[in-house]
Amino acid sequence: MSARVTVIGTGYLGATHAACMAEIGHEVLGLDVDPDKIAALRSGRVPFYEPGLEELLAKHVASGRLRFTTSYEEVAEFGDIHFSCVGTPQAAGSNAADLRYVDAVIENLAPLLAGRPALVVGKSTVPVGTAERLAGLMPEGTELAWNPEFLREGFAVEDTLRPDRLVFGVRSAEAEERLRAVYAPVIEAGTPVVVTDFPTAELVKTSANAFLATKISFINAMAEVCEAAGADVSMLAQALSHDTRIGGRFLRAGVGFGGGCLPKDIRAFMARAGELGVDQALTFLREVDAINMRRRTRVVDLAREAVGGSFLGRRIAVLGAAFKPDSDDIRDSPALNVAAQIQLMGGNTCVYDPKAMDNARKSFPTLAYAVSAQDALRGAHVVLHLTEWQEFRDLDPVALRATVTEPYVIDGRNALDAARWRAAGWTYRGLGRP
Repeated sequence: MSARVTVIGTGYLGATHAACMAEIGHEVLGLDVDPDKIAALRSGRVPFYEPGLEELLAKHVASGRLRFTTSYEEVAEFGDIHFSCVGTPQAAGSNAADLRYVDAVIENLAPLLAGRPALVVGKSTVPVGTAERLAGLMPEGTELAWNPEFLREGFAVEDTLRPDRLVFGVRSAEAEERLRAVYAPVIEAGTPVVVTDFPTAELVKTSANAFLATKISFINAMAEVCEAAGADVSMLAQALSHDTRIGGRFLRAGVGFGGGCLPKDIRAFMARAGELGVDQALTFLREVDAINMRRRTRVVDLAREAVGGSFLGRRIAVLGAAFKPDSDDIRDSPALNVAAQIQLMGGNTCVYDPKAMDNARKSFPTLAYAVSAQDALRGAHVVLHLTEWQEFRDLDPVALRATVTEPYVIDGRNALDAARWRAAGWTYRGLGRP
């Protein structure tokens, strides 16, 4: 049954959620305080790259099922189910989460809901205890629920329309019933639903991210051991993947994780554990974070070794700027972090990425940028493969051999065909591989 749904915050999470709510049949009104972003969305344009999202959004903007506004008053009048989808970045000078945007939603919306039978649904990743605090700010007749998101950049539309689970943190049967009605087409398709309390719902997302980060850092720690022992971390990961207790996902060693979720979420998780007096329970996450950051330094060290010990007068091609493929998100990007480190050491770095160039230029204006992978490699003394776009996997190492000054490639994602590059005359160096 169709409902009138609002989505507050139209960044990566909110724009995706709004378009997908329209796709499953609801009338949707999205809100953002940025008028330029709202103008873009009203014209059917998404101000970031996510496969399939712009087409979906444009379709429902054109049909009239999806609209956008900057008015909280219009949001309060429009619907009775309001999804809060704002960001929770890392606070300046602290590992804790910055909750100012989450708080602002409630501060602006709650007074307008007095006397209305509304349900406010938080989707942001927040420290445990946040929902309990916000619930106390709801006016009489309005209820809070927590429904964490589990989106993977590059697969956000699929993850919203066909998630592997839905988690409802609720305090009443009525709130659960209303959420089940909103997600009815998704649930009817077979998606399991976990109904729980506020703190458990909040912990599901932070725990999931902490586990994934731990798994990635584990295989990267094994890569360090493999390099010291002369072993091959890729073959090690393949052998481990056949163990059904472990599985193969997130076991690819490389330059480590980045983005707007895992790094800041594990730090916020540690900070919140300290506030709760159980900081020792998450001490291991400090090493998870440290291993991850060490991988970037390792790539810099390998690159310096490849060019003879000094970056001065050397050209370094960096393939990748986004923190992962199928995204233009450069938040905490390992690729750009490595490029910037090398530049500070005197290297002439040149970066190319299929989708993230505009964002990279805004945040790292002093780096040099190329118009293509071939352009980035021209005259390079070493090539760093740091974001595993399919475009880079498809590069012809034979044709590129004549483009570079030195045919040396460091595969920071262990995603290139090592035998193919070596056969073309390149020195190939993977991470944790002989």
